[in-house]
Amino acid sequence: MKLKEALKKNRFVVTSEIQAPMDEPPESVIQRLNLIKGRVDGVAVPDLEGIVGDTIKTCHLLQQNRFESIYQTTTRDKSRPDLQKDLLLAHESGVENLLVFTEDYRITGDSLQEMMFFHVDAGKLESVLTHMREGSTVDGKELPEKVKFNMGSGVESGWGKQIPDLEMKEMEEMTKIGTGYFLTTPVFDVERFEKFMKQAGTFRVPVIAEVMILRTAGMAQFLNRHLKPGLVPEWMIRKLAKAPDKHKASLEIFTDTVKGLKDLCQGIHIITIGGEERLRHYLDAAKLR
Repeated sequence: MKLKEALKKNRFVVTSEIQAPMDEPPESVIQRLNLIKGRVDGVAVPDLEGIVGDTIKTCHLLQQNRFESIYQTTTRDKSRPDLQKDLLLAHESGVENLLVFTEDYRITGDSLQEMMFFHVDAGKLESVLTHMREGSTVDGKELPEKVKFNMGSGVESGWGKQIPDLEMKEMEEMTKIGTGYFLTTPVFDVERFEKFMKQAGTFRVPVIAEVMILRTAGMAQFLNRHLKPGLVPEWMIRKLAKAPDKHKASLEIFTDTVKGLKDLCQGIHIITIGGEERLRHYLDAAKLR
C-alpha cells in the first residue's frame, strides 16, 4: 500500500530513514533494510550536502527493491530553479513522496528573522510545486507531464500546551500549500506531545511523530547538549545509565513511547542513527507489523 493511501485510510503508519551510502556499495543498505521489508510504509533519504544525485539514486534503488522511498530535502539554500531541478530528478526516478523542511530542519516561529525566512522558503516551495502541478517550469517551459508529490512538512512539536501563534500560522500556510502530513521533531515526552496534538489536530492533517531510538545514556545526554536542552527526560537517561541490560532498557523505552503515541497521532518515523540492522527488534518489541 502506498504511503499516501495508508494515510488516507487512517492506518497507523511506520516510516524510517537511511543515509545515502558514502563509503559502501548502495546494495549493502538494501541488504540491511531487507530485514524489515513489508514492515515499514516508507523510507526517507535526506539530501547529502552538494550530492543530491546520490540521494535520489538511493531513492530509486529503494523503489527498485519494493520500498516506498521518500525524498527528504530542505529549502533554505536552494533557489527556485535548484529546487525544481532536484524535484524533477526525483520524479523522473519514480519518487512519489517528498519530505520538506523549511528553515534548517523544521518549521519554527521563535523570532522575526526566522518567520521571514520561513515565509521566503514557503513561498519558494509553493511557487515550484504549483508550476509543476500545472505542467510547467518556473520559467514557463512546458513539462512532459504534470508532477505531483505526496508531500510531508517538518514541524516543531516540543511546545506543549502553548504553541506560539506564529507556529500555528506556519502550519496553516503549509496546509494551504498542500502538505499531506506533518512530521514532528523527536518525541520523548508523550504527555507534552498530547497537548501539542490538541492544537495541531485542528488542521485535520495527519501527524507522524518522530521517534529516536536511544541506545545509551550518553546518546541521550548528547541530544540534550547539542539538539535541545531537556529534550530527553532525566528518567530515561537514568534508566539507560543504571540498566544492566542496555538493549532491553532501550527496547522498553521505545515500546512505551510508541504505545503512548498510537492513540494520539497517525504514525511514527523511526530514527535509528545508523542502526538499521537492529530496527526489526524494535518493531517486534512494539508489535509493529
